Amino acid sequence: MAVSANRATVLPPRAGLGLKPEHYETILANRPDVGFFEVHAENYMGAGGPPHRYLEAVADRYPLSLHGVGLSIGAARDLDKEHLKRLRGLIDRYRPQSFSEHLAWSTHDTGFLNDLLPLPYTPETLARVVDHVDETQQWLSRQMLLENPSTYVLFAESTIDEVDFLTEIADRTGCGLLLDVNNVMVSAVNHRLDAVAYIDRFPVERVGEIHLAGYDETVDGAGDRLLIDAHGSAVKTDVVELYRHTLAMTGALPTLIEWDNNVPEFATLHAEAVRADAMLTEAALVRGTIRVA
Repeated sequence: MAVSANRATVLPPRAGLGLKPEHYETILANRPDVGFFEVHAENYMGAGGPPHRYLEAVADRYPLSLHGVGLSIGAARDLDKEHLKRLRGLIDRYRPQSFSEHLAWSTHDTGFLNDLLPLPYTPETLARVVDHVDETQQWLSRQMLLENPSTYVLFAESTIDEVDFLTEIADRTGCGLLLDVNNVMVSAVNHRLDAVAYIDRFPVERVGEIHLAGYDETVDGAGDRLLIDAHGSAVKTDVVELYRHTLAMTGALPTLIEWDNNVPEFATLHAEAVRADAMLTEAALVRGTIRVA
């Protein structure tokens, strides 16, 4: 099946869902009212087969966001040119309305790690990430979005605030930012920071997409609250409230519901999108971008 050539070039300011194999048939049969679907790029780097047949069918009906997890933007080594070629192939094939990656690293020497690991925020790291973002955008011939991380440790050598670090990357490269509100909450609780203050300082004019997800909660060795960016449950109430605060600053923006583990039936996942859509509509009304009859 060929993907339509006249698709829009930006995601709609609505709630989207991660596309899961267990939901392929339901989505294609029922055509649910969803703003867009998002996939992890690395899951579709094979040459063909059922995953591509389903993705082609979905992408022909819905806007598509491509989210990378393996580029290792923050790695000390050079970017993997073969990975960039595969990404370019996917983008040429599906023409997604958005491509994003993480401010993280996951490679060392010739090895690949299963985690997205944090970076020290230093001038040296900043220069390396800027070079890698520039290279990625040149390879892909398009702007990318860079996502703020969820973190569990802070580096003693960091000399740049995270918001300032992300702002500088965007200023130097022209990339956009993906604001993961759940990541903000996870990092703020883990490091005893103010999540609202983080959002208030964030360069929201650079944000092209928002992510929401559910976290898990435990305690650390000192008995203090510790949040885990688990993506295995509904969005928590405190993250919903932080999202409302964010929308008051940004207006309605494309918002993905991430639910990658313990994936529920589609109706449960869709209910999360419906809840986010209601908040997006409210934000648009407040800012006067929707006319009420």
